[in-house]
Amino acid sequence: MVGKLNYMNYKQISSCLLFCLFTYAGLAQTIAKGYVYEDGNKNNKRDKKEKGIEGVAVSNGIQVVQTNKAGFYEIPVSSDQIIFVIKPAQYRCPVNEFNQPQFFYNHKPGGSPAGSKYKGVEPTGAMPGSIDFPLIAQPEPDAYTALIFGDPQPYTEQEVAYFAKGIVAELEGSKEAVFGLSLGDLVGDHLDLHNPYIKATQKIGIPWYNLMGNHDMNYDATADSLSDETFERNFGPANYSYNVGKAHFIILDDILYPDPRDGKGYWGGFRNSQLEFIENDLKTVPKDRLIVLAFHIPLKNTEEAFRSADRNRLFELLKAYPNTLSLSAHTHLQRNDFFGKADGFDREKPHHEFNAGTTSGDWYKGELNEDGIPISTMRDGTPKGYAFLRIEGNQYKIDYKVAGQPASYQMEIAAPKVIPFKQRTSAGIHVNFFMGYRESIVECRIDQGQWKKMSYVEDADPSYLQSVFKWDLSDTLLNGKRPSNPENSTHLFRIGFPVDLSLGDHEIEIRATDYFGRTFHSKAGFKVEQPL
Repeated sequence: MVGKLNYMNYKQISSCLLFCLFTYAGLAQTIAKGYVYEDGNKNNKRDKKEKGIEGVAVSNGIQVVQTNKAGFYEIPVSSDQIIFVIKPAQYRCPVNEFNQPQFFYNHKPGGSPAGSKYKGVEPTGAMPGSIDFPLIAQPEPDAYTALIFGDPQPYTEQEVAYFAKGIVAELEGSKEAVFGLSLGDLVGDHLDLHNPYIKATQKIGIPWYNLMGNHDMNYDATADSLSDETFERNFGPANYSYNVGKAHFIILDDILYPDPRDGKGYWGGFRNSQLEFIENDLKTVPKDRLIVLAFHIPLKNTEEAFRSADRNRLFELLKAYPNTLSLSAHTHLQRNDFFGKADGFDREKPHHEFNAGTTSGDWYKGELNEDGIPISTMRDGTPKGYAFLRIEGNQYKIDYKVAGQPASYQMEIAAPKVIPFKQRTSAGIHVNFFMGYRESIVECRIDQGQWKKMSYVEDADPSYLQSVFKWDLSDTLLNGKRPSNPENSTHLFRIGFPVDLSLGDHEIEIRATDYFGRTFHSKAGFKVEQPL
């Protein structure tokens, strides 16, 4: 049931629901009720003088209702559901000591099923008579920045330390972003590392949201609905939404586990209940809002990796919204993908998905830097890092920030240091433009000459190849772990050398324009020498 309901409507619906004793997903349901209120003294308690907030959406992860004039809501709930408030603009949720937003109530009277390797939710007991959600009023501009992390994914305490020292430390105390979001694989299978991860991100000092990745699951789960029990214990709902300014964020678990095709492994996609939630949620969102979806496994995958029927249904739900973006991770590569009518998205403006580079990079591989942290460049040549999502009204821009480098470092030039005089060479100039894509305009000029457009190539980044071969050809053991084998980059550009260059030093200059119309520059040098 979606829409703003008055108190009499709630009473009628509640009576009907209780009388019918209907079930959902095989679980007997009852009615949860309570208030969404403005917590003026910030004590997380609904005091007598604190007023309810009208028109705020509340969900059980499938259905969505809105509060009445008194801030009151009622919603059906099963014995295994999380009730949450969908934060409206101009308010914030309280956070706990670890900067995790507190916007939900986990209703599991009997707790998570016993027998799992990692702890789930402890029994919550009988449902409270009133489940109230405090919100704190705050000015919320339409222009702001969010911090986006792909796959922290530590497998050990040592790798948590790499994450903390190599990523978190350079962001501590930063005021640039108003909240953060990690795009899954918060840890690498060892779910007891969730708490060290939480303590690391806490130090950034801003509210931090999380979503579930395939390495955050309970692998001993026998049903998809039970694969997130430990995640729910440590983070809350795996599917939820919230508003900031004129953007509406929808956070989703897009991992079907066990794989419904054969009961083994996992498959990218959505359960029907999740698609119902998206549909019900969007009914409360004006069409002029920016819709930002975030999930772990990217939509740009084959049928083998992502269930196309679910992607098509998602596109159907989004087509009435002209401004949309999806954020994903999982691949440990970086891509900008676009979905148009040829991909089943029946809308004039293509849908953009940013498949973000990761904070763990190449799973903490590569040589150690001067601080003892793995360089961990990803297999497509993108250095490890994080992204800033900059929202202005219902529009956005994305900046990728390479860890440990200035913000201006947006590309890597790979070119010979020396080429022969007046001889043709099969060597060329390669540019890996980290935020680039096939249609990006990347140009090159030598010695302040004429700008020439570089050609898009899907190939391995030469600089990354060199770092891998260093391990394979070294006669001594290097410090760190050998990088993964390369994969073709989707943001690599090439141009050949002219044959009329004079002897001596020369300068390469590159300018590259991103999807948002911004131009970036970089330079490199080389020599022309007389062959022996």
